[in-house]
This record gives sequence, structure tokens and C-alpha cells, in this order.
Amino acid sequence: MNEAASHAAAPDAADRTRAFLWITVAYLAAMVAALVTGIVCGERHPIAVAFAADVAATLAIFAFSFAFGNSSFYDAYWSVAPPLVALWFVVAPGSEGVATRQCLVVALVLLWALRLTFNWARGWSGLDHEDWRYVDLRRKAGRIGYWFVSLFGLHGMPTAIVFLGVLPLWPALASGTRPLGWLDGVAAAVTLAGVGFEFFADNTLRRFRLSNPPSDAILERGLWAWSRNPNYLGEMLFWFGLALFSFAAAGFVWWAWLGAPAMVAMFLGTSIPMKEARMLARRPAYAERQRRVSLVIPRPPRR
Repeated sequence: MNEAASHAAAPDAADRTRAFLWITVAYLAAMVAALVTGIVCGERHPIAVAFAADVAATLAIFAFSFAFGNSSFYDAYWSVAPPLVALWFVVAPGSEGVATRQCLVVALVLLWALRLTFNWARGWSGLDHEDWRYVDLRRKAGRIGYWFVSLFGLHGMPTAIVFLGVLPLWPALASGTRPLGWLDGVAAAVTLAGVGFEFFADNTLRRFRLSNPPSDAILERGLWAWSRNPNYLGEMLFWFGLALFSFAAAGFVWWAWLGAPAMVAMFLGTSIPMKEARMLARRPAYAERQRRVSLVIPRPPRR
């Protein structure tokens, strides 16, 4: 998710199909693990059941990552898990949310998930590809140490942060009974804006990559002309939108606001600095772009 040009060779269609079959098997296994865990949890609180199932599914995906030596098995999990948690909260015992709000929130979560999963799928070349960040960590941590890093850092930490991000869905979908109002409109606007930022940013980036630009080219079109990380901005807006839905449905619930700041901290503290360092290392001219263009919030570039 950055504006670096991609010059990878076109993947073999048969290999790519085989890779997606394995991805399908992995995620079906994760769903089975989640369902079994949910049954074992019995009558515990639906949030606790969701968390236990989430951890079980993450471990199932990690097993495939380890077996195939490729942590990118986990890449789609970020967008696959939230809609399943949302649907569980709607049907869970004790759920008494407002039906109209439930439909609105679930529809927005599904829209976000489908778009993000599709964007991952069309850009993933197959089992020969692994996220560059994972490759760097493998080189630094060594073969044995890397898998501890992968389990806790590349699989476990994102699962924990995303689970914090979906916590607002319980007040929004299951426990909040306030009638639909103007705050829901604000929440919907913020959530949809997040999806829109990601949609336009990712599509512009994809067109740039497919245009076969020079190896030192830097994308400065569309949203990328005003922000160095518009896709990450969209992601952060989405999670704040979910928190606003919680506020609209149930008032201020402190733990429903843990996820959105955690997302911001992860992007600003880890994802964006890693991407910025990579761009500088590969494209020295990027330093000039850093001086002119905002890090996240879109604004006209400095002259």
C-alpha cells in the first residue's frame, strides 16, 4: 500500500489459481476453528466468544503461514474477520440493537471488507509473493526467530488491534438502543469517507503501477498529490466511524474507543515510518516530496 512502482513479472495463471485454492482452504480451516471454539465457549459473553474464536482462527492461519513459509497467508485476515464479528454480534444471544442501524453498519462493514479484500486479491501474485515488510523482518530476525516474530507480531498483534477496532460494533449492533439520529449520519459519513479515500487512493496506485513507470518514479496524482499516505488515512477514518456509531447507539462507552486510537498509533508509529524509510532508500528524490507533501492529512503541497 504505497506509491512505489512495481516491476514484478506477471504471475503464472495456474500457479496463481493454485495459490488462491490454498488461501481458500486456509480460511475455511480458520472458520472451522472459530466455529468449534465458539461452541466450546458455550454461554460466555458474545464479546468473549468472538475474541476466543478470533484467536483460534488466527492460529489456524498462522499454521498455514508456517507450513508454506509465507506469512502473507495472513494478509487478507485484516478485512475478512470484521464482517464475521459484526454478523455474530447481530445474531448473538442478548442482542437488542436497532434494526435500521444494524443494517446500515453491517452494510458499511461489508462494503469496506469487500473492497479491501478485492484490492488485496487483484494485487497478490501468489505463494511466490510475500509482503516486503515480512521479508525484511525475516532477514533481521533469522530463520528461527522470525517465526516467533511472525506469530506474535505479524499475526497476533494485528488480530488484537483489529479486535479492539471492532469492539464498538457491540454497542452499535447489539446493546445500544437509542433511535437512529443525526449522529448516525455523521458516523456513516466518516465511515464512507474512509472507504472512499481507500478506493480512490488504491485505484490510482494500481493504475500507476500498471503503467510500467520508471523504477525511480513517484506517484503524485489524485489524492497522492496532496497526501503521502491517503490510503492509510482512509483506514483510520473507517475505524473512527465505527466508534462514532457506538456513540450514536449507546452514548460514551470507554472501551469502544480503544480501537481507533490504537489503529492511528499503529499506522503512525509502525506502518507509515517503515514505508517512508523504504521509499527514501529506494528513491532518494522522495526526500523532496516529504518536504512538500503532507504525511497523512490532504492539503495543497508546499511550493
